Amino acid sequence: MYVKRELEGLIRKYLPKKEIIAVIGPRQSGKTTLVKHILSDLSNVNVVTFDDVEILNLFQNDIKSFIALYVAGYDYIFIDEVQYAKESGRQLKYIYDTTAAKLIISGSSSAEISVQSLKYLVGRIFIFELYPFNFREFLLAKGPKLLPIFEQKKFGQEIEKRLALHIQKFVSYGGYPRVVLSDDYEEKKNILKNIYSTLILREVKDLFGIAESQSLIKLVKALALQIGNLINYSELCDISGFKFSKLKASVSILEKVFIANRCYPFSSNKRNELVKNPKIYFVDTGLRNVIVNDFKDERTDSGALYENLIYSEYLKKGKKLNYWRTKSGAEVDFIDESIPLEIKLTPKIGKSLHSFIAKYSPEKAFVVSGRNAASKKVKNTEIGFVSFAKFL
Repeated sequence: MYVKRELEGLIRKYLPKKEIIAVIGPRQSGKTTLVKHILSDLSNVNVVTFDDVEILNLFQNDIKSFIALYVAGYDYIFIDEVQYAKESGRQLKYIYDTTAAKLIISGSSSAEISVQSLKYLVGRIFIFELYPFNFREFLLAKGPKLLPIFEQKKFGQEIEKRLALHIQKFVSYGGYPRVVLSDDYEEKKNILKNIYSTLILREVKDLFGIAESQSLIKLVKALALQIGNLINYSELCDISGFKFSKLKASVSILEKVFIANRCYPFSSNKRNELVKNPKIYFVDTGLRNVIVNDFKDERTDSGALYENLIYSEYLKKGKKLNYWRTKSGAEVDFIDESIPLEIKLTPKIGKSLHSFIAKYSPEKAFVVSGRNAASKKVKNTEIGFVSFAKFL
C-alpha cells in the first residue's frame, strides 16, 4: 500500500529542472518507495543502489565506465543509498556536467550530502528531507475517512475521541511506514527493533567509525529516558563511558542519522537565561519507545512523549522549536518563533508561562493538552487551550 507523502508534490515540481534532487532522511522512512512511485509515471528510467558493492566501486573508482553502463541513454537516474559512497559529490558533479540525465539520489545520513558533497554541488542540487509519517500521513493510512474532517479543523467531541485514540497509537508506535501499515502489535515492535539495530550497527557504528558499540547503546538509552530534559553531558559521560569530546560528537552523529535532535534555548538576554545546554527529543516516538522497551498506553512518561510528539511534528515540517528557561527555574516547553507553547496532559496555566508573558508580552500563547477549553486573556496575551488533535 502506497501512502501519498506530503513531499511528493514538491519533488514533482522540481523534476523538470536540471538540478540534482536529493532525498535524505531516516532509514526506512520511505525514501526509496517515494522516489520509485514518482518515477513510475516516467519512462526511460534507471535505478541503481549503492548497496551493490560492485556498482559502488565502479562509481567511486571508474566514473566514466559507471556513466557508460548506468547513465548513458537514460533520461532519469535514481541512485539509492548514496551515503555509502565516499566523496560522492565529485562524481555526481561530473555526471551532472557531462550528461543530460536527471539525477535523483537518496541517502539515510545527512552527513555525506550536507558536508562533503555540497562543496562540489553548490547550485546543482535541491535537498529534501523525508521523515517517518507525520500525523496527517498516519491518518491517511489508518483513518482515511477521518482525514477530511481532521483537515477542516472543526469537529465535535465524538471525532475528537476517535482522533485521540489514533494520536495515542501514533505516539506509542511512531510513524515509520512499515510499522504504521502493520496491524500486528508484536510485528510493529519487531520492525522497530530491526530499524534501531540497523541504525546503530550500520549507520552510526560503520559509517562513522564508532567502535564502542556498548557505550553508544548506553548513551542512546540514557537519552531516550530523558526526552524533554536538558542534556547533562557529565552524567552521560558517566553512564556511557565516553569522554566529553566523543560524547558530544556522538550526539551530533545521532542527529545526522535522524535518531535524535537537540532543541536549543530561546533567549534575548543571555545574562538571565540558560543558553548552554540543549534538550533532547527523538525524531520518532516509536523508535524511542522500543529503545526503552515500553509500549504501554497508560504510562508515567506520557507528558514527555506528547511533548516529543509536538517537537517531531514541527521537525517534519522543516521547523525547529526552541525552549525557554531562566536561572530561577521558570521553563516554557517550546517557543515557536515568539509564541510560547506549553504541552500538558490537562489544560492549565503554569507560573512559568506567566513569567514568559510578563517578560516578552507575546500576542498569543497556547496550552496544548488532552482537551479544548475556553481561551483566556493574561495581560495583553490571548492564551488558547487547544487539544492535541486540533493543534496537529
